[in-house]
Amino acid sequence: MRLALHALHDELRRLKSAGVSTVAVSEEGLVALRRAVTSLARNTGGARELRATTNILVPAVVSAVPTAYEPPPFRPAQVAASGGASAPAVTLPPAPVVTLPSGDKATRWAALHEQVVNDPTCRSNVRAGKKIVLGVGAFDAKIMFVGEAPGAEEEIQGEPFVGPAGQLLTKMIQAMGLKRGDVYIGNIMNWRPQMPKVDGREQVGNRPPHEAEMRYCLPYLKAQIEVVNPDLLVALGTTAAQGLLGFGSFAALGDIRGKWHAFAGKPLMVTYHPSYILRNQSNRSKRMIWEDLIKVMERAALPVSEKQRGFFLDR
Repeated sequence: MRLALHALHDELRRLKSAGVSTVAVSEEGLVALRRAVTSLARNTGGARELRATTNILVPAVVSAVPTAYEPPPFRPAQVAASGGASAPAVTLPPAPVVTLPSGDKATRWAALHEQVVNDPTCRSNVRAGKKIVLGVGAFDAKIMFVGEAPGAEEEIQGEPFVGPAGQLLTKMIQAMGLKRGDVYIGNIMNWRPQMPKVDGREQVGNRPPHEAEMRYCLPYLKAQIEVVNPDLLVALGTTAAQGLLGFGSFAALGDIRGKWHAFAGKPLMVTYHPSYILRNQSNRSKRMIWEDLIKVMERAALPVSEKQRGFFLDR
């Protein structure tokens, strides 16, 4: 139950940062939520952490959440195992085998794109009128950013990181002295993970993908890495880091961020997702991510000015 509430808390904060003020909840869902938070309050002695997401859940449900409630790192695999409503079980076929043709990078990427958009599993998981998403950017990029999955704006445009978090990522890239078109940006997932929705309405909110979903899509990410051949990778957020490093490989993102790891034969830096800054506007939050990006710039042999080194330092 705690894990399911952690997942709900994370998703509500993400929705709030995206400007969503209400969500549709059935009467049965409200009953289950009231029962869950009341039980948690009884067992933990009471606190108010979920009140940070006010105006998203029904007040009666939010007010029942205990007072010293600090969500631990979110682990999609554990939520799925617990039967959390935000992560329904999925069954997928074996991961695809990707064979790229010879030729230049543009030719090989085009062949990969053709395989992804025609993949029966990808197609079956994309809602009508929405798009499968593959990475974008420079084929000779030194740096490749990797997120977890497309969101609402991404599945409409067919491009990763174009919503609020993507716009912030673009500003972060510019602060590094680069343009968005100088890097390559992708996600582990090629489709937006689906959630139950009211008939006739668009899906509201996002859920982190299951381990099984990311395992299915990983060959396509590895193929993009093979085509672009960047000098290094940057994983954005807990879920992306779990997908690349393995579920259960770390307890909290803070334990592994700012350190070099490896994936697909490439150095991998792990940092927070841009949505973290959307939720936490302090200089301290911005500085943590920026320190990670300075390490990326240094490893990629990009110039780092004294002005850049001083970004977001408290005066």
